[in-house]
Amino acid sequence: MDEKPGFSPQGERAARKQAHVPVLLEEALQYLNVRRGGTYVDATLGLAGHSSEIAKRLGGAGKLICFDRDPEAMEKAKARMGEVADELGAEMPQVVYVPREFSEAAEEVAAKSVDGLLADFGVSSLQLDEAHRGFSFRSDGPLDMRMNPRTGETAEQVVNQEDENVLADLIYEFGEERRSRKIARAIVRARPIATTAELARVISAVAPQMKGDKIHPATKTFQAIRMRVNDELGEIQSLLKGAGSLLKPGGRLVLISFHSLEDRLVKDAFREAGQAKTFDVLTKKPVVAEEQEQMRNPRSRSAKMRAAEKV
Repeated sequence: MDEKPGFSPQGERAARKQAHVPVLLEEALQYLNVRRGGTYVDATLGLAGHSSEIAKRLGGAGKLICFDRDPEAMEKAKARMGEVADELGAEMPQVVYVPREFSEAAEEVAAKSVDGLLADFGVSSLQLDEAHRGFSFRSDGPLDMRMNPRTGETAEQVVNQEDENVLADLIYEFGEERRSRKIARAIVRARPIATTAELARVISAVAPQMKGDKIHPATKTFQAIRMRVNDELGEIQSLLKGAGSLLKPGGRLVLISFHSLEDRLVKDAFREAGQAKTFDVLTKKPVVAEEQEQMRNPRSRSAKMRAAEKV
């Protein structure tokens, strides 16, 4: 789902046609091991691609708790789940919608009450494709990038108010962009910057596309700013810290990452939990999308899924 290195404009256009296709769906359902009548959490509801399929396996006695901080995504997901309810009738499980960050799951879900928790990190198709959300430079829009547009610091504030050295560090760390110093300097000199197109032009002028590089030169910087605005790594750390308390013994934790830093957090947390014998790690190596899925949905190319079971 992320706008990531190795992602071409042609691939993004193809992906938009598959905007409602959830990544690693069958693999996620397999590792989540959905049981009829159980209680499950979808920590990243998005457009309900995963949740709609979980619901079909839960049955009328089941319960599905769905988190998403994006109000636009939540409304679209509710409509999709309404269609599923019409289809399933009495077999539709109870669905609870929580319009909050998944880092707050421990405040909303009872301890040791959950049979499985799924999270699909990164930016959604809806967010990337809506120009007014300001996530992508493919269409001009305001520099916003907030997953919850009702609160918090905007990308425009970060770009126009942050210290040059801080900007360079976050572009290097979160975007893994080697030209971060040059880009940060150009941003500061070009202030004020108000739109995604303006920011992309500033970046492209000092960090042109390298020969053989398939991605736009602004991709990594946009990714870095978005991760800062939404505290994406902090959110994941909080979820990893609290998820174990929510799961029943035998409960499954299934996490899909799209960025090397995200995957490293999950990998390290699972390794530590395995050593402490609080979880059994089910995936010794990350599960990645098959070639057919990558061709059908280019956004799946960078996806890595890891799963563990509560002891």
